[in-house]
Amino acid sequence: MRHFFLALALIGAVGATPAAAQNNKVVVELFTSQGCSSCPPADALLHDLADRSDVIALALHVDYWDYLGWKDSFAKNSHTQRQHRYAQAANATTVYTPQMVIQGKHHVIGSKGMQVMDHVLAQKAAADPVDITIARNGGNVQINATSKAGRLGNMLVQVVRYSPEETVAIRRGENAGKTLRYNNIVTSWEAVGRWNGASTLAITAAAGGSDPIVVIIQGDRNGPILAAAEIR
Repeated sequence: MRHFFLALALIGAVGATPAAAQNNKVVVELFTSQGCSSCPPADALLHDLADRSDVIALALHVDYWDYLGWKDSFAKNSHTQRQHRYAQAANATTVYTPQMVIQGKHHVIGSKGMQVMDHVLAQKAAADPVDITIARNGGNVQINATSKAGRLGNMLVQVVRYSPEETVAIRRGENAGKTLRYNNIVTSWEAVGRWNGASTLAITAAAGGSDPIVVIIQGDRNGPILAAAEIR
């Protein structure tokens, strides 16, 4: 397991067609890299999680192993920075691959399937503090949410897009000679609004193209994920 020392680095929609009303989905984020020899088992586990109807599985490829001889074709520095912020929130001094973060708060080695599922099932059984509904409306997504407990503090409303599956032939680095399949590869992650739960949330955000849409409502500064919905 390689470790990397932490470097601190609206408008309302009219006539939207209902396309999703999916509450209590558990978000699993995998921080991974094509250049990490420990990552393929975690990538395979994410494939299995992506098939579950109660999980939103997202692969965030980081860039800090690119120097080992293979530049990850999916890596974004923004993914690395998101992992750093999770480490800060958890008072951790390192980040590593493969790492899974479940519902924004449980940090697990990404290849530890039983530990991952324990957290997924526990989160599935817990009541969501926020009800969320999303719907496609042309090139936009309509987001509606209500808090079950009133004001919840500062929350970030985020729209995520991903590519469902890609295959990559790795020619150099630790995985040289392997052809690996990757699933639910995050291509964009955008904050589209802030909300505190005191009133009903109703916003429209850009979401053009045919890629799946994920909306995540999360506590500020990489806090717990309070609600998530997906349109595949």
